[in-house]
Amino acid sequence: MSPQTLENPSRPFWESKTLSQMTGAEWESLCDGCGRCCLIRFEDEDSGDIIPTTVACKLLDGETCQCTRYKHRKRYVPDCIKLTPHNVGELQWMPKSCAYRRIHEGKGLASWHPLISGDPNSVVAAGISMKGLTISEDELDQPEDAIAYEAPDLSGDGGD
Repeated sequence: MSPQTLENPSRPFWESKTLSQMTGAEWESLCDGCGRCCLIRFEDEDSGDIIPTTVACKLLDGETCQCTRYKHRKRYVPDCIKLTPHNVGELQWMPKSCAYRRIHEGKGLASWHPLISGDPNSVVAAGISMKGLTISEDELDQPEDAIAYEAPDLSGDGGD
């Protein structure tokens, strides 16, 4: 699919449409496949800071960074939050590097995003992907044990 749109053929869809104007295919193509949104996070009760970990949802394939049950994920993980154009601004735990969040905040896509680079592996090369860096929540004795895998370095915006 070409990033050009009929509305403005000189600009790619992510620059010429709002998130809510995008087609389903355009919306899905914004996902860079990094896997960061599937990480277990904690919120510091005192500061409100979000603390990411390297513990991933049991449905995340740690090598492909894809959900193994994407279409039916709510059946297996009832508290999985479906990202929509209407809730993206409310989800402060979403990674700052996330294309949905970046576009919502008016930042545009990062240079390493596959829609910009043309290479799906650019996410790995840029150090954004969680490929091979996570453990499954199924490996923990208790869910709260995930805090032992705190990864504050994952709080950044991924550059540009």
